[in-house]
Amino acid sequence: MKTELSPAVAALAAALALTVASAAPASATPPVTATADAAGLREVLFVGNNWEGTADVLESSGALTKVGRINVVPDKDERLLEIYLNPVKLAYFLGIRTTVGEGHDQFVDDMYSTPDGSAVVVSRPSFADVVSIDVTTGRVNWRFPVSGYRADHMAVSPDGTRVAVSASTSNTVHVLDIGTGRQTGSFSTGDKPHENVFSKDGKHIWNMAIGEVNTALDDPFWDWTKGDRKITVVDANTYETVKVIDMRQRLDAFGRGDLSDAVRPVAFSPDESKLYFQVSFFNGFLEYDVAADRITRQKTLPKNPATSEDRTTWVNDSRHHGMSMSPAGDKICIAGTMDDYATVVDRATLQEGPLVPASKPYWATVSGDGKSCVVSESGSDSVTAIDFATGRKVASVPVGDHPQRVRLGHVPADWTSPSAAR
Repeated sequence: MKTELSPAVAALAAALALTVASAAPASATPPVTATADAAGLREVLFVGNNWEGTADVLESSGALTKVGRINVVPDKDERLLEIYLNPVKLAYFLGIRTTVGEGHDQFVDDMYSTPDGSAVVVSRPSFADVVSIDVTTGRVNWRFPVSGYRADHMAVSPDGTRVAVSASTSNTVHVLDIGTGRQTGSFSTGDKPHENVFSKDGKHIWNMAIGEVNTALDDPFWDWTKGDRKITVVDANTYETVKVIDMRQRLDAFGRGDLSDAVRPVAFSPDESKLYFQVSFFNGFLEYDVAADRITRQKTLPKNPATSEDRTTWVNDSRHHGMSMSPAGDKICIAGTMDDYATVVDRATLQEGPLVPASKPYWATVSGDGKSCVVSESGSDSVTAIDFATGRKVASVPVGDHPQRVRLGHVPADWTSPSAAR
């Protein structure tokens, strides 16, 4: 779904076309919120439909019944006007569409609800910002433009009061007050910061920088062109760097110098002693011992014979993208993105369960009751729940265009969709 301009914006875009053409340059473990037991709130799953610019709201467990929908780009015309008036912003906007967006604009990457359930905070890649949207009125409460030209993954603090967002093109993570949108701090990362995770005690933020994933230089020989890929761990109060982890060194020491060191989605064990992580191009994941600072195990998962071995055809260097840990810490759910399946892996033995067919699954989280892994099927515009105990599919529901991130959150108990999004 490509961006549709209103007549006013379309007219302006046409008037500026020649000027712009000559001036433009080439181109985890579910969060614990503060409102889990608060009265008057309803726990839900927010599903970000990236290409559509909506968030579907589902029951957090069971059949995943649809509760409603929120338009996360109510200010689209204003943002597009702003972009079309700025040749540099327009160049990046179109660049996102043709590269990471696979020919589509990216309107929602990540989202979390505020502690009182009154708003949902959304990172919007193509608009390079984070916004808070009132879940009752559908209006924008506040907007924070990130540094650079693209917003990416977010993380919410354990108390639900702060949200960290990756600014992809400026190698920066901004940390915002979730209620006001004011920046409380920021820190520098490696190239193309991606996933963010707060530690359970709220004392640290982990950021995974994945480097350049939009080029066709995907042969291992060209790995050096992908940039500075590393994990940056910072103090969540001072935003000073506590540790930098270069997985290239750890992978080499483990005997997997052939694997990329671009760390993608991650999942911590409940005691945070182990970090499980996916890397670019790999059909599987690895286990990292945090205290020992070394990789201890790997799991290679089956390849789909129908999947092309041409790496340039894999979405943004991902072969598998999306993982979550069961609350007990005994199972790991994996989204086998390019291999079109999801599976639950026993953490002790690393034996995978049934391969559940899924169309380009892009993310994995945990249902509200902790019984199921919930994956977004970006290829079929649906969300599917897989039972942790049996590894079998237990529910599947249709959602909007290209679902990606799925997050637990809250809305008022009597909530219905804002009228503009119904």
